[in-house]
Amino acid sequence: MPRPRSLTPGRLASAALAVLDRDGLAGLSMRTVAKELGMSTMALYRYVADREELERLVVESALGAVDTGTPPADLPWRERVEVMVRRLRDTLSAHPSVIPLSVAHRHHSRTVLRWSETVLGILTDAGFAGERRVVALRSLVAYVNGALQLAQLGSLSGAGTEAIAALAPEEFPLMAQTAAHAQRVDAEREFFGGLAVLLRGLEP
Repeated sequence: MPRPRSLTPGRLASAALAVLDRDGLAGLSMRTVAKELGMSTMALYRYVADREELERLVVESALGAVDTGTPPADLPWRERVEVMVRRLRDTLSAHPSVIPLSVAHRHHSRTVLRWSETVLGILTDAGFAGERRVVALRSLVAYVNGALQLAQLGSLSGAGTEAIAALAPEEFPLMAQTAAHAQRVDAEREFFGGLAVLLRGLEP
């Protein structure tokens, strides 16, 4: 049966993203998206084959705003990589529930592939090759996704850090002391401070 023309992929993806932003990943289903669109679940299957296809549409919709163009060539390579990381981080931060989906569907997402291609170009220009280039890209992707998911679970100024700061210093002296300092670190400083440590450790 040919698909009706009344529902575009963009509108479908926007509805799914709205569900994801409101209800989180656990709330995303064919049924909830169909309800968001005011249609039956069975009718939605005329547009997407299954949840996997729906997830791919959501990833592309959320990440479509990422600028994957090459940063200025006159910048040092570490600064160029930071520009790329910042672009991806800013977009994902607006839709944190998309992060696990972007990881799961990274091989199919044209945006993720283009972003990775640009970063690989920067690394190649800096002298990375072979396995070192593989590890460098993988480390950057892991850092972005891991740091954002950790921040989503709780900020450094949140209840978890307060609980650690209250630990008995005779049993956990360094944890308690570090948590006391952590309460003063905001999200920007945490993310980009960690990125700076990672980039300093990356060598061609």
